[in-house]
Amino acid sequence: MRSYISFIKPFLLCLSLILSSIATAADTNATANDVKVLIETNHGDITVKLNPEKAPITVKNFLGYVNSGFYTKTVFHRVIPGFMIQGGGFYKSMDKLPTRTPIRNEASNGLHNNRGTIAMARTSDPHSASSQFFINVANNNFLDYSAQSMGYAVFGNVVDGMDVVEKIENVKTTKRNMHANIPVDPVVIKSISVVK
Repeated sequence: MRSYISFIKPFLLCLSLILSSIATAADTNATANDVKVLIETNHGDITVKLNPEKAPITVKNFLGYVNSGFYTKTVFHRVIPGFMIQGGGFYKSMDKLPTRTPIRNEASNGLHNNRGTIAMARTSDPHSASSQFFINVANNNFLDYSAQSMGYAVFGNVVDGMDVVEKIENVKTTKRNMHANIPVDPVVIKSISVVK
């Protein structure tokens, strides 16, 4: 009986350690895929949960800009009610910021341009996205990847602060030089930072 107990105790201890390691690994994976950023604006804060599993290239690119402080004091320079708010490329003077090399379009990742999602802005070149992004304020599924269009890559969604997005959506806009839909009073991005 004693030999049985002396055998079972180490076995149970070993099993407990293995299960604990598996649980820790699962927690680590969950944390790695649970990346959030805080967009602080002069209209309030917006928290966005990123999706590195579905959009790894896009999220890595975006976080590169975030971690370098690139977005500090930039603006939401294009605001269209019922459509989207766009930022990440200009100062309030409408001077454009120099960016890194554009990335490959990941719009075919299965994520949709639904209300509250964040996606990469680009030119007519499907693979031209760099720093600019937009937050959809409506279900803009015509921006999704399809047989007819390369689409716009969604890489996360707003989890807190949609009221702030709506406040920005409804600011008064104007046209300046070649730019339309510019807020009359600048909507400043004070900073974007990673949060836990």
